[in-house]
Amino acid sequence: MRLFRELQRRGVLKVAIGYLGVSWLTLEIGHTLFLIFELPHAGLQAIFALLVLGFPLAVFATWQGWLGDALAQGAGAGTAGSAIAPEHAAHGQAAGHHEGHESAWHAAVFGLLVVLVIAIAIGIRFFGMEGGHGGSEHAAAAHGATAPPEAPAVAVAAAFTPPPHSVAVLPFVNMSGDPGQDYFSDGLSEELLNSLTSVRDLQVAARTSSFSFRGKDLDIAEIAHRLNVGAILEGSVRRDGTRIRVTAQLINAVSGFHLWSQTYDRDLRNVLVLQTEIATSVTRALQASLLADTAELMEVGGTSNPQAFDAFLRGAGVSGDDRSSHLARISAFEEAVRIDPGYAKAHAALARAVGQFAGSYSSVADARIERARALAAAQRAVQLAPELAEAHLALAATLDSSMLEFRKAMPEYERALTLGPGSAKVLGNSAEFLSRMGHSEAALLNARQAVALDPVNAHSYGNLGRVLYFNRRYPEAIAAFNRALSLDAHARWATAFRGFSYLGLGQVAAAIDSCRVPPVSWVSQLCLTVAFHKMGDLVSSKKNFDELMANQGDALAYQFTAIYAQWGNTNAALDWLETAYRNHDPGLAWLRVDAFVDPLRQDARFKAIEKKLNFPD
Repeated sequence: MRLFRELQRRGVLKVAIGYLGVSWLTLEIGHTLFLIFELPHAGLQAIFALLVLGFPLAVFATWQGWLGDALAQGAGAGTAGSAIAPEHAAHGQAAGHHEGHESAWHAAVFGLLVVLVIAIAIGIRFFGMEGGHGGSEHAAAAHGATAPPEAPAVAVAAAFTPPPHSVAVLPFVNMSGDPGQDYFSDGLSEELLNSLTSVRDLQVAARTSSFSFRGKDLDIAEIAHRLNVGAILEGSVRRDGTRIRVTAQLINAVSGFHLWSQTYDRDLRNVLVLQTEIATSVTRALQASLLADTAELMEVGGTSNPQAFDAFLRGAGVSGDDRSSHLARISAFEEAVRIDPGYAKAHAALARAVGQFAGSYSSVADARIERARALAAAQRAVQLAPELAEAHLALAATLDSSMLEFRKAMPEYERALTLGPGSAKVLGNSAEFLSRMGHSEAALLNARQAVALDPVNAHSYGNLGRVLYFNRRYPEAIAAFNRALSLDAHARWATAFRGFSYLGLGQVAAAIDSCRVPPVSWVSQLCLTVAFHKMGDLVSSKKNFDELMANQGDALAYQFTAIYAQWGNTNAALDWLETAYRNHDPGLAWLRVDAFVDPLRQDARFKAIEKKLNFPD
């Protein structure tokens, strides 16, 4: 208590409290100025550091009486009287020291203002020194350029300047109290996201990247920095029978201020109208110039039937790539189109699901039936909604990998890009197609733009890696696959294609190490079959080949073509190529750019099949 009374008598407590209060005000003013002038956070951190260093100095100076004496005695008085009078001092002396304490308070305030000016000057100087390092990186991000794998770990002091009309839609929180309704809140969020991508003036972060922050303790600014967006849309969904309440808010990620918020109470039958209302409000809040037909574009291909919508969301919410997951998706989409035969989005989703199942799990005979079914669903989607990007994408993918009708697929991809220029899915799929057709520069442009929209999705980097691999840019491909693996350590396809890239560089041992990473898929076994043969380990090569043959049979006819071509057995390779053509093997889509079949390109049998495939120019 004696120490407390002494601190109080000497004015230390008053100065300390005042210092903290003015420090808080200083940081608030500084934060606002740094946002207005888009200065780097490092400058604000410098201010904070100076204020922290100044606190003990101010306290010590007050205890010693230096500040009070300096003002009480004038500029020439110096600091001779360094000690405060002891407790037995005269009343007149105490009064003089009381005035000194008041002067110390004023001096502390004045000193803080001086610190603020100096600190902001230092911050601006720091910006002038460091700003040049950040500008090129932001420009590269705006054009979809990707950093090497280690780049995310490097802290760069630069102003956060996202595209002006860019937004990410976070998964809306399920407030229904039933975890079984998560698919509904997620699906509604994704449908809203898809609606926003139809607005040409908006850049919308892709679903996988936006949803990757679910359950993570990150603030809005951190999420926005990672996604490179200027605004974040978040909200909640409460479902009670056929009634839903949706609360949505749009936040400026640079300033932290709310741009817009709204609560909607609707009947589930009006959910499509609800999506359009929210999307329109968001675009207006972002000051994007809405086209006259934007609202109509947002509603294209949807349904007003709540049961069909619910079935569609259930199908879209199924995760996993195994046989049962594929079948569950197909079943849900079939239910949606059965309930509402005019639901174009459900027809498009069904076409994609059936086509993927046919390529992965159907026998040669069953695959023909499934491909025809997928084509019919895709054509129906386009017929119902000619302005729906997903419908044209579904038709393009079916004509491409399922039907091997590349010339017919080309205009469908182009139409999908026209209708959905801000869709990472459309950009990624078209990039892969263009790379297989030999249009490498356009493919890379689209793949990089897809990464910019979907920056924390392993698949977006995997797609970029495959485009780079088939463009024979192996070091860049390896970097992209490494980035994919840093985002998803279980992305086994990335280890296999990274192995292919190492083979392209002639680094056989590195290829084996990459393709051996468990779990080993059939793609990894293909890599190992070729790599072990190049290493001279014919026993291990034959072992992997035999396992592929036993597990896959004729379904891997194209892959057996590649293996025999790399083994130098041209006749066997061409025999398998002809089998692949008879089976309509989806692997033939890579024939034009696949380095593994380079040894066959001058053979007449190879040229004959390449001509039959009728690749576009």
